[in-house]
Amino acid sequence: MRRTPSPLSLTLLGLGTFLLVLAPLLTWYVEPRAAVNPIDIDTTAVYTGTGSYFDTGEIKTVHDRRITVTQQVRGDVEDSEHSGRAVWDVTTSVDSDESLPAADPHDALEFFANRWVTNRSTNKPAHCCQENPYFEGDAYLKFPFDVRKHSYQWWDNSLGSTVVLHYAGTRRIQGYPGYRFTGTVAPTRIGTRLVPGSIVGEPQRPQVLAEEWYSNHGIELVADQRTGRVIYAQVGPRRALRAPGSAKDAVVLLDAPKLGFTTATQRDQVRQAKRESGRLRLLGQTLPMTAAVAGFVLTAAGGGLAARGRQRPDSPGTPPSPLTM
Repeated sequence: MRRTPSPLSLTLLGLGTFLLVLAPLLTWYVEPRAAVNPIDIDTTAVYTGTGSYFDTGEIKTVHDRRITVTQQVRGDVEDSEHSGRAVWDVTTSVDSDESLPAADPHDALEFFANRWVTNRSTNKPAHCCQENPYFEGDAYLKFPFDVRKHSYQWWDNSLGSTVVLHYAGTRRIQGYPGYRFTGTVAPTRIGTRLVPGSIVGEPQRPQVLAEEWYSNHGIELVADQRTGRVIYAQVGPRRALRAPGSAKDAVVLLDAPKLGFTTATQRDQVRQAKRESGRLRLLGQTLPMTAAVAGFVLTAAGGGLAARGRQRPDSPGTPPSPLTM
């Protein structure tokens, strides 16, 4: 009698081997290709807070007013597909209650229209596709995937440069944990603006090329560790005008020490972070581990069955073994 592997043992061996090959494939090939910036993004984030701003109607700075920042991000799918990068059009509007809802962006206290282009995997700026302005740094609308506990270069659109944000521990937003990063911006001259001399304390001059200065009381960003999505943001922008060569602010254009995500925006960002992070965890951890364990069990079971095999009679022409004589 001789033993041959049963069909069941061969099936188990084949399926087990397939799962053992699939496990590292999911981790090293599939999951990294799923961790990319989307090209069909369409989100809106709203910040609110109290502060001061220059009222053009009253020709003076008014205080203790509610300020709202609305940032809308929309992906340009066609340009993204052609370039192989994530091309996002970003509009940011800073409004008082009087200019909301903003039918015309010119009514806003400040308005920015930008075009943000990134490498979909690394989140690094990709300088193409009518990028506006020229961005640098590691983070702006989001952090890179797999956020680390170290400092990042964050692009400050008002400053027109990067700011170092330092890791500052963890913080839960709507019950969901994230990595917290903080930083500040010291008063920095960012340009000039032609204004009536009376605004900057020089009434004898009809017009003055005033210096525009910007600072930030404090920047706080909380990011989902796996996806880099910002689930909470708080900024403290301050803009002021100074007379040429002066070391003191003559008039405050905007001063909002704490502008933070509204509760609705926090919930929306957390919801999306949970979904995206869960998908990456499924591809990078849950499925590979399950496949590896199941593959090992099936391979072991199939090998055991194959070793035992099933008895089949020797063919008539086969001489008897000497051991059986």
